[in-house]
Amino acid sequence: MSKIIVLGAGMVGSAMAIDMATKHEVTLADIDLNVLKRVKQKGKTLSITPLDVTDVVSLQKGIQPYDLVICAVPGFLGFETMKAVIGAKKNVVDISFFPENSLLLDELAKKNKVTAIVDCGVAPGMGNIILGYHNEQMKVTDFECLVGGLPKIKKWPFNYKAPFSPVDVIEEYTRPARYVEHGKLVVREPLTDCEYVEFDKMGTLESFNSDGLRTLIDTMPHIPNMKEKTLRYPGHVKYIKVLKESGFFNDRPIEVAGSEISPLEFTSKILFNEWRLGETEEEITVMRITIKGEGKKIVYHLYDEYDQATQTSSMARTTGYTATAAANLLLDGLFTEKGVFPPELVGKNETCFNYILTYLESRNIYYQKEEQREAGL
Repeated sequence: MSKIIVLGAGMVGSAMAIDMATKHEVTLADIDLNVLKRVKQKGKTLSITPLDVTDVVSLQKGIQPYDLVICAVPGFLGFETMKAVIGAKKNVVDISFFPENSLLLDELAKKNKVTAIVDCGVAPGMGNIILGYHNEQMKVTDFECLVGGLPKIKKWPFNYKAPFSPVDVIEEYTRPARYVEHGKLVVREPLTDCEYVEFDKMGTLESFNSDGLRTLIDTMPHIPNMKEKTLRYPGHVKYIKVLKESGFFNDRPIEVAGSEISPLEFTSKILFNEWRLGETEEEITVMRITIKGEGKKIVYHLYDEYDQATQTSSMARTTGYTATAAANLLLDGLFTEKGVFPPELVGKNETCFNYILTYLESRNIYYQKEEQREAGL
């Protein structure tokens, strides 16, 4: 039995801590003691500890007794937190999805003989793992990932709920979207190229540009066409664009009644209640991964719902359990390379790929695969 510490007691972090506690001794850390106490009621075997990850000295001291760190802090804290963890010479699995380039920490990780697996969620995460595997099996020419988390019950106007911070969702709506088309990097505004796409069980959803390729741009430069798009119920993009164009996502403070306030902070506060996913509120994760090459078309479908038995959200399950699969992969000694590794560099190993899929299936998360010859070939 290994000793694990999970940083961040949000919906995904707490789900990971409870999952890891089935095999290991787990401590859940967060700055909010009240949140920790609520999670403790659900995960009886968990230990909890208050911890401020922005205090680097306290963070590095606090993680010393543990064999592995799992990081699930908000994105804006992610890079510096992982840098501190690597600096403390601790192996880490990270799902904070910070905007900075994680590969900038590769040299530090190698110097400290640390294994750091980053972006290890559903997307980025499983999409990368699947591409990494097939990239070893064939010459890939096209990769597309369509993904979204959606509430079962629509609530006007946004028809959306999030199991994580609205700040991180807004970041997805404001960060320029990068794609690879015909071998060249293309940068577009997020929320553009909106298309309607049909899905079994879900019907029509709208897809739009978002910056989801992340490390794939650096690690898979030989693939000429790669894109990732986010899925929402039809109409969502229109309302988000209204907020964006009206300045509600600006972070520069404005003066209101003699006080300065950041529009982004104000908007996040409002949307926290509007988008907050209730602990027992049912939602769905849907994803379609399409890989083409050598006359073949391989498609993976994911449809996952809120788990009634464990009262765990689908997005927490599909995101968190990918990370806990990677954590157990490390603890079982199946991946021992040192440095910073995005999921595609883990998935290229067939043993790791199969381990993660089997781990997810044991938790009733299934990626259904279909393969066909492309038309005319």
